[in-house]
Amino acid sequence: MALTHLDKLENQSIYIIREAYNQFRNVAVLWSIGKDSTTLLWLVRKAFFGKIPFPVMHIDTSYKFQEIYDFRDKYAKEWDLDLKVARNEEQIAAGMSHEKGAFQCCNELKTKALKMAIAEHKFAALYLGIRRDEHGIRAKERFFSPRDEDFEWDYKNQPPELWDQYKNKAADEEHIRVHPLLGWREIDIWEYIKREKMPTVELYFAKKGKRYRSIGCETCCMPVESGADTIDKIVEELKTSKISERSGRAQDKEDDYMMQRLRSLGYM
Repeated sequence: MALTHLDKLENQSIYIIREAYNQFRNVAVLWSIGKDSTTLLWLVRKAFFGKIPFPVMHIDTSYKFQEIYDFRDKYAKEWDLDLKVARNEEQIAAGMSHEKGAFQCCNELKTKALKMAIAEHKFAALYLGIRRDEHGIRAKERFFSPRDEDFEWDYKNQPPELWDQYKNKAADEEHIRVHPLLGWREIDIWEYIKREKMPTVELYFAKKGKRYRSIGCETCCMPVESGADTIDKIVEELKTSKISERSGRAQDKEDDYMMQRLRSLGYM
């Protein structure tokens, strides 16, 4: 039988997941509990026949939706995950929040928390569930994306990836970010969720005429107008929607220049 579009995406992602583990071993997968990172987690479980052989890390700002925490705790137990929760406790205790500005808040509670966790566990590589179509700056990424010794990203100097040839080896001072979902689209994610009967945070489904297309910190996310309360309706909505997927996120962070600055500093 001919492979479907989703089959091809799944096969490519699983190949990248296995190749990265073969090369780096000391790895972890970041799980934000959103639709993309949960899809990535699902693919990692498939790649290793149901048991993930490395840690799953959640960067917790303390401002996530309660639904995110509930989903995380339920499936971490059900899927027998080696869950590690990383928090910048010093900044949380000091009262860091979106009121200081989305850029500063994200940098302190996400980027620096991530850097501290990488340094603590000495991860050689991290899997992330980012997609090129989600934000313009992410289109500059590669499937295997090197960072320097400070985990910072030189977006002007990324390795070419021609004919499925990836930079799957790192220099001594490098840390690698691995992006198995880079070629997926938002609609692919939802069609795959439907096909696989994957669990998903309920915030994505419309209630009272609104739903979230992108979730993270409750303080920085706003729902969009929508009547899509099932996966089928979400897929149909995406076929005609002209609204950006991340339009409900804090705008000073979603500005292209701000996102580029955050990612150059090591943001997810």
